[in-house]
Amino acid sequence: MMDHNDDYQLETLALRTGTVRSQFNENSEAMFLTSSFVFENAAQAARRFIGEEPGNIYSRFTNPTVTMFEERLAVLEGAEQCVATASGMSAILSLCMGLLKAGDHVVASQSLFGSTVNLFNTVMKKFGVETSFVSATDVAQWQAAVKPNTKLFFLETPSNPLTELSDIAAIAKVAKGCGALLAVDNCFCTPILQRPLDLGADIVVHSATKYIDGQGRVLGGAVLGSKKLMEPVYGFLRTTGPTMSAFNAWVFLKGLETLKLRMEAHSANALELALWLERQPNVARVFYPGLPSHPQYELAKHQQRTGGGIVAFEVKGGKEAAWRVIDNTKMLSITANLGDTKTTITHPATTTHARITPEARAAAGIGDGLIRIAVGLEAVVDIQNDLARGLA
Repeated sequence: MMDHNDDYQLETLALRTGTVRSQFNENSEAMFLTSSFVFENAAQAARRFIGEEPGNIYSRFTNPTVTMFEERLAVLEGAEQCVATASGMSAILSLCMGLLKAGDHVVASQSLFGSTVNLFNTVMKKFGVETSFVSATDVAQWQAAVKPNTKLFFLETPSNPLTELSDIAAIAKVAKGCGALLAVDNCFCTPILQRPLDLGADIVVHSATKYIDGQGRVLGGAVLGSKKLMEPVYGFLRTTGPTMSAFNAWVFLKGLETLKLRMEAHSANALELALWLERQPNVARVFYPGLPSHPQYELAKHQQRTGGGIVAFEVKGGKEAAWRVIDNTKMLSITANLGDTKTTITHPATTTHARITPEARAAAGIGDGLIRIAVGLEAVVDIQNDLARGLA
């Protein structure tokens, strides 16, 4: 196993960290598809179960392939510990159930993925946790929303789908001032483009389903932070079982190996496409952090390495015009997933954010003419030509 050496670059860490070889000395990480593990004797089993001896017990909460993935992603994010989960949403649920209790208060960005909004508004509310939603970009609103029982700040940056940027360092300062934890959904950027813990965040969450896999194959999530903060999150996972499978962890390990190359290519394609969209007469506005027209362009240059792979744009003519653009594509994948090598296109108001209220959509700036594109690795000219029919 490679030592954690600060001299290694991210792309090297993404290939070499966490690898533990079996007795066969394989080069590619092994996939341990087993539900349980055998002990040498009853005494060893007893020691393992009460934590006196490290080692694997049961794949609901200990599996060597999952552990390799956790160690690798933790090093990339600069975190002490990673807890891998079955999906991105189960990562957020595990975070909340591990660190919050009835009577606690959360301040969250109003520019969140629709299912995240619903988790706070329905599931966590049912357990006595109240949430106040504020502007992703106005730091003063975060300060104003603080209550004596505020325990968690939660944001995603760039936001889904408008790519709004939250100033992580500034919001972290507010959180620390009131004794709250700051959790950042880093799904859009990955640690290749942005490291929230370096900017003052306490916790990072991921839907590994997106860019970490990178090819639309499997589901997974992750929560990362200090060992102290991850202890109750891991405890929730051990007891309730929203567990990442060994097979999925192995796929994510392979995804991490090419993550830097892919994120750079996604970003380059996305910038080229965004510049092209700005020149189209039927496009009212383009949202992309790498564009000088983006409201947080200067923050993006400071906080992210590149603009990322997500481009949103508003077409003139509302829902009818937006659906026409989508329905006239022949190559792009009409799906709400993102982070794939294949470019995907969706209408957020009727897909990813359909289950939140019209008022919440309006507050988040998600209009009927908005289209989100997760720019893949095809030739940009082919993506442009596929969009041009519906934009004509």
